[in-house]
Amino acid sequence: MIDWICEQIVLYWDIFKYLIPVVPWTALITVTSFALALVLGLIIGVLRLSHNRAIAFISGAYVNIIRGVPLLVHIFFIYFGLGSLLNLDRFTAGVLAVGICYSAYLAEIFRSGIDAIAHGQYEAAMSLGMTRFQTLRHVIIPQSLRIVIPPVANEFIASLKDSSLVSIIGLRELTRAGREYYSQNFTDFQTWFLVGLLYLVMTLTLTRLVKYLESVYAVKGFGSSRA
Repeated sequence: MIDWICEQIVLYWDIFKYLIPVVPWTALITVTSFALALVLGLIIGVLRLSHNRAIAFISGAYVNIIRGVPLLVHIFFIYFGLGSLLNLDRFTAGVLAVGICYSAYLAEIFRSGIDAIAHGQYEAAMSLGMTRFQTLRHVIIPQSLRIVIPPVANEFIASLKDSSLVSIIGLRELTRAGREYYSQNFTDFQTWFLVGLLYLVMTLTLTRLVKYLESVYAVKGFGSSRA
C-alpha cells in the first residue's frame, strides 16, 4: 500500500511538471482573446443602441449569428476556412475564434448595462451641450461599467474553460498537454484529474477576484440588498 502511494505521488508530480509550463500559455490565450472580446463587445453593444436602424439591425444580426453558432464551429471556420485564405497561425486563429464568439455575449451585457442608466443622465448631459458621443463616453459608459463588471468577469471565467477547445486545432495549452501526456504514458485518470484540478484552481481564483470586484464596484440600487 505504501509503495502504491509513493508511486502515485511520483506519477502526479511527473504529470504536474509536464503540465505546469503550459499554464501561462492557457492564461495568455484567455487574456488575449477576452481583450479582443471586450473591445468588440463594447463597440457592438453601443451600436445596438444606435438610432440608425441599419446599424442597429446589422449589429443585432452579428450578435444573433455569432451566438447561434457553437464556439467549436467558430474555431474550425476561422482556422481551416479563413486561416487557409489569410495564412493564420494556430494562436491567432484560436484567439480570434474565442474573442469573436465571446464578443457577442459581452455586447448584450454592455447593452443591458447602458440601458440600466436612467434616461435623465442623457438629458442632463445634453443640457450641458454634450454630443451623443460625448455623453456616452464621459457619462453613460463609465457608470454602466460598474454595473456590468460582475457578468463580464463571469464571462471571463467561462472563456478560460472554453479556451480548452482550441486544442482541437493543435494549439498547445493545458488540455492539449494533457492529451500529449496521456498518449505517451496511458495514465488517463491521473492525467485528466490533474488537468481538471489545475483548471479548478484557476477558476476558483478568478471567482474570488469576481467577488472582490463585486464588493468594490457595487452600485447602490442594483443587485442584492447586501450590495
